[in-house]
Amino acid sequence: MSSLPAFGEAPPSRPAFGVYVHVPFCSVRCGYCDFNTYTADELGEGATRASYADSAIAEIHRAAARTGPRTVETVFVGGGTPTQLAATELVRILDAIDEAWGLAPDVEVTTEANPDSVDPAMLATLKAGGFTRISFGVQSAVPHVLRVLDRTHDPARVPEAVRWAREAGFEQVSVDLIYGSPGESMDDWRRTVEHAISLEPDHVSAYALIVEAGTAFARKVSRGEVVMPDDDETADKYLLADEMLEAAGLRWYELSNWGRDDASQCRHNVLYWTGGEWWGVGPGAHSFLRTSGERSGTGAGAEGRRWWNVKHPAAYAQRLAAGQSPEADGEDIDADAARMEDVMLRTRLRTGLDPHGLPAHEHLIADGLLQPVADKLVLTRKGRLLADHVVRELT
Repeated sequence: MSSLPAFGEAPPSRPAFGVYVHVPFCSVRCGYCDFNTYTADELGEGATRASYADSAIAEIHRAAARTGPRTVETVFVGGGTPTQLAATELVRILDAIDEAWGLAPDVEVTTEANPDSVDPAMLATLKAGGFTRISFGVQSAVPHVLRVLDRTHDPARVPEAVRWAREAGFEQVSVDLIYGSPGESMDDWRRTVEHAISLEPDHVSAYALIVEAGTAFARKVSRGEVVMPDDDETADKYLLADEMLEAAGLRWYELSNWGRDDASQCRHNVLYWTGGEWWGVGPGAHSFLRTSGERSGTGAGAEGRRWWNVKHPAAYAQRLAAGQSPEADGEDIDADAARMEDVMLRTRLRTGLDPHGLPAHEHLIADGLLQPVADKLVLTRKGRLLADHVVRELT
């Protein structure tokens, strides 16, 4: 894994650089999801799966002209459902990234996938084309919970998809879980975690279900059609997952992420959390370049710049076809904002925070929320449940 600066240290002259590719297509829109995704019926004319790779590649070449020479250490293809595209199209996008910037010899290349959107041939093509890591959206092993989440896959298909990925030679296989769905009992959640462990994954992500404003799920909650569990129950599910995953040899390294060892950590996400730079390709994708000057286009005194693309795939494609930037808007990040974000993100990590320069924090140690580990401050298990409170106290 690339060396990245600790909190309070100056970033290296050339931070780690990754590329995120957003694929905005889904076969079904899940009611809880507020990501920038579209079904075929929602897209209309001007944006298709068949033409998407060409648009993404056009942005990649524009991006490389702006950044200048870089080496790409991580690539993450997310969505949406990236495997709604043909494997050959995903490989073509990866090849364009390599051509534009160059992939590091040990590059990590991840794609997300739904278990029902892959087959052995697709996975073999992805692996042969340079993908090293796959993250399956499992969410739950319990049919009635999957129905609440509008997930369409059959839980029985998941072990098959994982086996195919192993047979294709993927170096890392991850599974994503969601807990805290309406109607999900503690036994349901235990069954889901047991199912995930039985797959022998290298990595597990587990996220509490959040009611996002504007989603179909939020409307159901507001109408009283579904009732969210209370915070204590959700916390108990987190603790259960942590205990079970640790017992199975999966150690937390970020609040919602567990890996078998350092090599199993998602390096792309670690790049986000530890001050790296990235270019986001695709409609609605966000980018961040830390360094000032010609490469980032930052204003005077700025630590870096964050910007985002137009959201609709048709508008995105039209701009690139016309030789225009797909950028919609952006913001300069000053030193104070950069420092606050650094604290917020590093607090979530098992590697912890350098206490130098932090406000008074002894009360957080006394309350059992932080613990000194070597020369860092690290969240306790209790502190992980109250991480937002800890961040507020430290910023």
